[in-house]
Amino acid sequence: MDPNLWAYTPASGRTTGAGLVGFKVEATDGSIGRVDKHSDEVGSAHIVVDTGPWIFGKHVLLPAGVVSSIDIAAETVHVSRTKDEIKNAPEFENDSHADDPGYRDQLGGYYGGFMG
Repeated sequence: MDPNLWAYTPASGRTTGAGLVGFKVEATDGSIGRVDKHSDEVGSAHIVVDTGPWIFGKHVLLPAGVVSSIDIAAETVHVSRTKDEIKNAPEFENDSHADDPGYRDQLGGYYGGFMG
């Protein structure tokens, strides 16, 4: 698993401490929802996206390393994955996965497979 997957890249424009909740989230091929939660925790930075009706109201956790850019003015987070890649990721259940290192390892293996 790539440890850089759990950190924002310098190119993302992430400013530690700036709120992202409510920002739109755009995959490479269209909108996937809005940021419901985010974390800047070292080694575990991520965003949780509420997909709304797109995938039946599920939440997905995206490692910070897939965030390609953040547009503060437009309140939009752009991620470097397609809608299908996100839709097919291991399911996120807030109560059981929020602090589960095993789930993060599984998710890291999934998204890490797309790193190039």
